[in-house]
Order: sequence, then structure tokens, then C-alpha cells
Amino acid sequence: MHEASPWWAPHVYADRRDFLKARGRIATACRAFFQAEGFDEVETACLQVSPGNEIHLRAFATDLIAEDGDRSRLYLHTSPEFACKKLLAAGEERIFTMARAFRNGERSALHHPEFTMLEWYRAKAPYAAIMADCVVLARVAVEAAGGRTLRWRGQTADPFAEPEILTVAEAFARHAGLDLLAALNDRAALAAAAARLSIRVAEDDDWSDLFSKILNVRIEPELGRGRLTLLTEYPAREAALARLKPGDARVSERFEMYACGVELANGFGELVDAAEQRARFEAAMAEKLARYGEAYPIDRDFLAALEIMPEASGVALGFDRLVMLAAGAERIEQVLWTPVAPRGAAV
Repeated sequence: MHEASPWWAPHVYADRRDFLKARGRIATACRAFFQAEGFDEVETACLQVSPGNEIHLRAFATDLIAEDGDRSRLYLHTSPEFACKKLLAAGEERIFTMARAFRNGERSALHHPEFTMLEWYRAKAPYAAIMADCVVLARVAVEAAGGRTLRWRGQTADPFAEPEILTVAEAFARHAGLDLLAALNDRAALAAAAARLSIRVAEDDDWSDLFSKILNVRIEPELGRGRLTLLTEYPAREAALARLKPGDARVSERFEMYACGVELANGFGELVDAAEQRARFEAAMAEKLARYGEAYPIDRDFLAALEIMPEASGVALGFDRLVMLAAGAERIEQVLWTPVAPRGAAV
């Protein structure tokens, strides 16, 4: 079988070079935006006590060897979120980072085991403020790339048009014919909707599994068509690290931004209730242990920082994906200077 040429082969590299040059211009333009907004750029350690506590994420682990030879487990972070929030607790108010992040078992046209997360936080600001930031950065990226639209696989999205703002419940009603708010505790209703939409339902799928399947198969491909979509008010059980919406605890202050059916950003009105966050982490790790036979530690230092962290809003944006869509690349490897090898050494 013919083996593909490595990324550094001159003819392969030549095909990617325009995308990489665009990446540099987009990074410079993004940094200029944050500087104009009064942000400080921070650098967070990649090695952390906990890589994050989402059920389905898989992390890279290593051992830290102390001077006395004692070993302790550390992980490459899946996001710089915990470290950034500790900086908010320390007193920073406007910060951003272009951080390397690491997620194992993820590789596709849009996924890579090592990638760049553009993450930023505004203390004492509503999450509408960071939604507005996302839209501006999409425009900044397109202009830096020398174009006018975001594009991927035959679809386009005009970031200069007024973005569509759609709640998750509205999206499910429009694209899946389901009253999501009436089914928040009804697995059977989601299973019936999935079956009607020709989505496979497994016996062990729980409510969140079915929610994700319907979202991924029927909702996301319809988002960001012609213009950006801001998908808001995720159900409370999908809140992750977001606070619940004041006045309506059925949903949370979580949003995602889409272009051309691609998720570009995931943001929160940040939860600062340490007890509630601990409970969410413990429930998620119990589920992870039951499903996969492993669970990641909870960063108790992070929970301590939440006790004094100010109200804030923050967002993580997939920088590589933004570059892809702004420059017209088809696969994430095209916009990475040195992609990770498809396979490592045998173990």
C-alpha cells in the first residue's frame, strides 16, 4: 500500500503554505483585537492535576518525577479553562490565551490531538459581551485572510451579516420537530424523536446521549448557513461550567457559535458556585467511570479559586477551525504548521 508523503515533503508543504501564511495574519489580527479591548495575553501551563471533567473527553497522561524520585500523575490539559479562571480569582479582569490543548482519540477533518484553543474571559461582563466578541473575531479573521466569507465544504457564512440568534429549544423545534423544554426529563420522548429522524437509538443511551445525537445529526448541519448562528440557552443538564439562566433554571447561560455547520466556539456565563461545580464534576466522573472504567481527578485548587472568582463570562474558540473556514481549507492539518503524526511508536 502506498504511504502518504510526510507533511514536510516540499510538494505537500507547498500546497499548505498559503493557509499557514493566512494563519499568521489571523493570529496577529486577533491579538490586535484583544489589545485594543484592554486584554492581557496570558500563558497557562499545559501540565495540570486534572485535564478537565467532561464525560467523553480522553486526555494524555504522564508522570511528574520529583527530586526524590517520587512520581505523581499529571495530564496535558484539554482546555486552559481551569488555569484562566484561577487568574481571574487572582485579580485579572480581561485575559486571553492562544493555548495548545490536547485531546486523545480525536482525529477528523475538524479534530486533531493537539490544537490551538483561543480562550478569553471578561470579568463582570454578561455573556452577551463575549458572544459579540466571537462575531467580531470571525470578521477579523476573514479580513486578515483576504476574503469576505467563511466557507467549508460548499457552504458559506457571511460574518458581516447580522448573526442568527437561536435558542437550543427553538433549534430543536425548527429542525427536529421536538418540544425540547417539554422533554427535559423524558428520555422516551427524545428516543421517539430520534427514531422518527432515522437516528439510531441504543438501549444504554441516556437523555444526554440522545440530545447529542439529535444535535449532531439534525441540528448542527443547519446552523451557520449564509450567516453565523449563535445557539444559546443549553438545557441545564448540558450546562457544563455555565451558570443557570436567572429566572429560568431549565436552561443555562451557555452558547455555541456556528458557521457552515461547524462549531467554532463554546462560551459560558461562568458558574462561580464551587459547591454546585463540585457536584457537577462528581456526577460526570461517576458516569465516566461507569462507562469507560476511568475517571479524572477533580482539581480542588480550581474549586477553591471559584470561591473568590468574580462573576465573569468566557469562551473557547477553536482557532484552527476559524483559520480553516476563513482561508478555505478542507482539513485541519492544512492549517497546522507541524501536524501530529497519524501514529506514534508501538506500545
